[in-house]
Amino acid sequence: MTDRGQAVGASDRRSVGEVTPRWHRVVLKLSGEAFASSSSDDTIDAHTVERIAAEIAEASSELGVEVSVMIGGGNIWRGQTGAGEGMDRATSDTMGMLGTVINALALQDALERLGQPTRVMSAIAMSEVCEPYIRRRAVRHLEKGRVVVFAAGMGRPFFTTDTPAALRAAEIEAEIVMKGTHSGVDGVYSADPRMDPAATRYDEVSFMDVVAKDLRVMDLTAITFCKDNNLPILVFDVMTSGNIRSALLGEKIGTLIQ
Repeated sequence: MTDRGQAVGASDRRSVGEVTPRWHRVVLKLSGEAFASSSSDDTIDAHTVERIAAEIAEASSELGVEVSVMIGGGNIWRGQTGAGEGMDRATSDTMGMLGTVINALALQDALERLGQPTRVMSAIAMSEVCEPYIRRRAVRHLEKGRVVVFAAGMGRPFFTTDTPAALRAAEIEAEIVMKGTHSGVDGVYSADPRMDPAATRYDEVSFMDVVAKDLRVMDLTAITFCKDNNLPILVFDVMTSGNIRSALLGEKIGTLIQ
């Protein structure tokens, strides 16, 4: 059986269906915590992963969007947590990177059970489990209609997965980084809305304002990198069903940073 993308060229995929997406190649940034169950101690909630996978598959097959995903590992291990308890920071961060591989494989499994061809590409070599990250190969996978899931962050300690999400987006010439939030915050606010009921949400905000007002929507290194490379960021609630599609169609959800 051939991959669906082999039968549909890159130019044809952009006109799939009756709607035109706002962006045609994206990096979707997911926190590992988005995969965790809120009702049990399970680190990976199968129903949540399946729902997100279904929305990603729809974006690829029905909207013709070339989707790549950068996923975190905080539901399994956070490097800063281990370092805070006295563990060597580099070792703790490496453990966190391995956690992202587990999440990436879970997402790949859910996507492929839906019939969506998927490739996991890791910044840390583990050839028996997934492919190594090679930029040109990643781009080719996307052109063939495969979802690419980036694992192991940047392959280096001391970076959150926000920064490699921005880096991969620039490398593969994505049009935007879509940061999916999971904690009930549906965009960028003037203050933490969970702490300050008077906080207001921005529809759009500049990179300079994010830095100057210390809005803390992403790692500062990632924000600076996106600013320097003219790479917009959309911050939106990924836990609400249908929001990935809505975001790709340019509907007014979340906050656009540019």
